[in-house]
Amino acid sequence: MKAFLLLEDGHLFTGQSFGAPRTTICEIVFTTSMTGYIELLTDPSYAGQGVVMTYPLVGNYGYCIDDGESLQPHVSAFILRELSRYDSNFRTQGNLNDYLLKNEIPGIQGIDTRALTKILRNNGTMNGMITTEPIEDVDAALEKIRAYKHSKLVESVTCKEKHHFDANGPRIAVIDYGIKKSIIERLRARGFEVTVYPALTTAEEIINDKLDGLMLSNGPGDPKQCTFEIEQIRKLINYGIPTFAICLGHQLTALAMDANTEKLKYGHRGANHPVRDLSTGRCYITSQNHGYVVNRESALKAGMEISFENVNDHTVEGLIMPGKKVFTTQFHPEACGGPLDTGFLFDKFKEMMK
Repeated sequence: MKAFLLLEDGHLFTGQSFGAPRTTICEIVFTTSMTGYIELLTDPSYAGQGVVMTYPLVGNYGYCIDDGESLQPHVSAFILRELSRYDSNFRTQGNLNDYLLKNEIPGIQGIDTRALTKILRNNGTMNGMITTEPIEDVDAALEKIRAYKHSKLVESVTCKEKHHFDANGPRIAVIDYGIKKSIIERLRARGFEVTVYPALTTAEEIINDKLDGLMLSNGPGDPKQCTFEIEQIRKLINYGIPTFAICLGHQLTALAMDANTEKLKYGHRGANHPVRDLSTGRCYITSQNHGYVVNRESALKAGMEISFENVNDHTVEGLIMPGKKVFTTQFHPEACGGPLDTGFLFDKFKEMMK
């Protein structure tokens, strides 16, 4: 079946449909990851986005539910050069096409993803529509595409109620803005007793639970839309609870401390982004997935110290709050799709609570 991808700037790509044959409008972004597509599909940070894989052949090892970062996919659409017709892996539970069809995720393959990525890199990420219906009125379609805005993405992916993982180590709160399963696994591997709270939990409830530390998770969307969450983080930091924030949590922490965030032209998405530790000069290859970044000048003006920076574009990748037990990273230190070089940050978090 034919499928079409129409970008808001008028570019039209024609390919073949896979997954669910339905129409969707979403933000189109690209990732440079070569593997880990199941982790990517199930990462709540991709909510509201249609993801372009720059690697040309995807689906060759099928899918395994155990590899998922959550229980179901969160992407709005999947865009490929070529979908593997066969899955070959001793752990496979089926092919990628059936997985997306079952979860009602539309896909398009057979398009020039290299050309598409160049458009997004040169012009910036933009909205697009994927459909199996012929687009007869392009102007009307473009009007719908340009009008699309996603909101309340954090509320759509956060857990519905508080849940607990028992252990004998430090007791920590994890606020779920769209947390990846592997973050919780890294915490539990270090003996933390973890309680996961929904994103709209009040600071007072967490303070009353008298925990030893606080983890602010990754998640989707524009951090400035999370006004309630920012206010709760401000209260928790002022209360003095030791805090480690990742990705969206990093951005929300910066906003809570009166810094500013801004949208990147095409974001950082992939498992191969180099980051420099400014205290040692050492570089790490990191996994990243974000479209927004903390403004450097505003962070310094707010009294924060920059701990990590991106080697490619020198954007802020980590912050320290002098005089407070708070540090953040823009990248994903659990790095499920790649090396565990930055796993020491979880140990730093544990040490900070002593």
